[in-house]
Amino acid sequence: MAYVLNIYQGSADKPSFVGTDIKTAVTGLAPGTVVTAGTYQATHTDDAGIETESKRVDVPGWTVPGGNTGSSTVGKAVVGQATI
Repeated sequence: MAYVLNIYQGSADKPSFVGTDIKTAVTGLAPGTVVTAGTYQATHTDDAGIETESKRVDVPGWTVPGGNTGSSTVGKAVVGQATI
């Protein structure tokens, strides 16, 4: 069993992005896009669906780097804390 990091946008019922236990790529954002805190929320769960998904935690805001292809990495999110 492995843990996964889910990233939800707004009040979506299903994750917009899913990654490994420690990072998830948020794609489709233009370079220079300013993402405000709380636009995305992070949770942890297991890939087998055995454990209950953690409560959503707001991801802090960030700016997509210039020249980027539209992908930013959200990583090291845990219950109560998320690091960009």
